[in-house]
Amino acid sequence: MIKSMRRPAPFIQRRHLAAMLVAAFFTLASTAPAFAKAPITLRAAADHTVQIGTAIGLPQLDNDPTYRALAGSQFNSVTPENAMKWDAIEPQRGVYTYAAADEIVAFARAHDQQVHGHTLVWHNQLPSWLTGGTFTAAELRAILRQHIISEVSHFRGKIYAWDVVNEPFNEDGTYRQTMWFQALGPSYIADALRWAHQADPQAKLYINDYNIEGINPKSTAMYNLVKSLRAQGVPVSGVGIQGHLGTQYGFPGDIAQNIQRFTHRLGVQVGITELDVRSILPVDATKLATQTDYYNRVVEACLADARCVNITVWGFTDKYSWVPSVFAGQGAADIYDENYVAKPAYFAILRDLLAARGH
Repeated sequence: MIKSMRRPAPFIQRRHLAAMLVAAFFTLASTAPAFAKAPITLRAAADHTVQIGTAIGLPQLDNDPTYRALAGSQFNSVTPENAMKWDAIEPQRGVYTYAAADEIVAFARAHDQQVHGHTLVWHNQLPSWLTGGTFTAAELRAILRQHIISEVSHFRGKIYAWDVVNEPFNEDGTYRQTMWFQALGPSYIADALRWAHQADPQAKLYINDYNIEGINPKSTAMYNLVKSLRAQGVPVSGVGIQGHLGTQYGFPGDIAQNIQRFTHRLGVQVGITELDVRSILPVDATKLATQTDYYNRVVEACLADARCVNITVWGFTDKYSWVPSVFAGQGAADIYDENYVAKPAYFAILRDLLAARGH
């Protein structure tokens, strides 16, 4: 898979583009009865250049026809937002409930989409039997092994890549003091990757984290971890750079260099796994222009590197965004608004994908 190597547009050009797209958005928003249609879908524009994905939720797929139509038509990759997390898969010890995740996988297969599994080992969304239990280190290690092998084996051959370990680091680059780290030490990461590989040798295996877009202590800790794992022969395929950004914060301008040190120096894949750009509400033209610019710059950085293989937005419509429930007074983070009107950011991504194909 060869991509055109393009120099990012100068900042002033990006800002000019963002301003034009914002103006177009307000025109569309004032006239569009449902959702704005582009002449080509994102997945068609990607055309085997890169996976363009979205996180999806089962209630929305089942109950919202517009959501279902866009999820199936605009993206060539999907990530289950919650259906593959531990509390959903194993709510009782040894009792596995795959129905919701199976339905998402079936949806993806019906729409010729890759599935990115999310997530096997995390410190959140764990069932109460696990967080409230009293286990020895040996017992906890056995529980972790059994869960990973059971889940990955169930989906063997149906999942392109897994976020095996999610968010293992603090902002200063130290290991997060999770129940896994406290009981098992850092070796739980290598063990989890080995067990996942054992259960499905063909799946790509990722370590995923946020605030590692640019070069900083946290992303350097990730770099050093992956370097160490590779030296030990641990089957780590890639790094997931989440990409939860905010218009109220500066943009990580060295994201391209950060991607390249993983892909060029370590030889692993990179995915932009959870991209969204939130704002302090209400939004205005300036915030939309900044949002568009941020989406554009992340996508450009990925498309400039042939081993950056996936760009996934963390949900595509503000109607179901996770942001307002976690960041009070913030939202409007996605590429469609709550009425399914495509935002300027959508058209910026579309332009970038077409440019990567030489159009």
